[in-house]
Amino acid sequence: MGWQTVVMDNLGFGKVLVVEDDERLATLIAHFLEQHGYEVRAVHRGDLAIAAFLEFQPKVVVLDLMLPGQSGLHVCREIRSVSDTPIVILTAKEDDLDHILGLESGADDYVIKPIKPPVLLARLRALQRRQVPESGVVSSLEFGRLSIDRSCREVRLAGEIIEMTTMEFELLWLLASAAGKTLSRDDILNRMRGIAFDGLNRSVDVYISKLRNKLKDNPREPVCIKTVWGKGYLFNPFAWEL
Repeated sequence: MGWQTVVMDNLGFGKVLVVEDDERLATLIAHFLEQHGYEVRAVHRGDLAIAAFLEFQPKVVVLDLMLPGQSGLHVCREIRSVSDTPIVILTAKEDDLDHILGLESGADDYVIKPIKPPVLLARLRALQRRQVPESGVVSSLEFGRLSIDRSCREVRLAGEIIEMTTMEFELLWLLASAAGKTLSRDDILNRMRGIAFDGLNRSVDVYISKLRNKLKDNPREPVCIKTVWGKGYLFNPFAWEL
């Protein structure tokens, strides 16, 4: 089976592409999201996902990792190479390595099977909220060579635009908004996903590593986004001077 489209009234919630080989699960997700105002297209093979993505132009992608035709990780990397559309991966494994591989491939969040549709919906809504700048608040930050504009979701380093995923941008904004203060993993996870740090989740570390690489901060001796051992991470406002 190729893909199916569940069309609904346009309530302004946007489109969701579901890439899941379990057709019953894909239908369950599609129907639940439909009831909450989304337009959903379900694809059941990895090798059909990119074509569906380019045609459908979704606002969010829900992506299983274990797919026929092409792996979910490969699909994730392909989507990320052409778009910063938020991606939520579905995984049957509780192993951190599986989650880290997905995040390193460009995913913004993950949900562990068996899927609870209300939890998935909450994750999608959280990602969508992060894409819309709040009114009446600071929309840009500048630190020497680094500028962060939330209104257009643009990051520049020495005038060069730095491409970032939704979660990377939000993490950078969170750290920069608290410049000079240490934020623990617990703080970051609560603000970014509303999930408390359980002592094992390393997704924050993955995002920090990716931010450092993109912002040319030496990962062995970082000075821009510093590790405060035993406490968390600190955005150094003085490390970006011209």
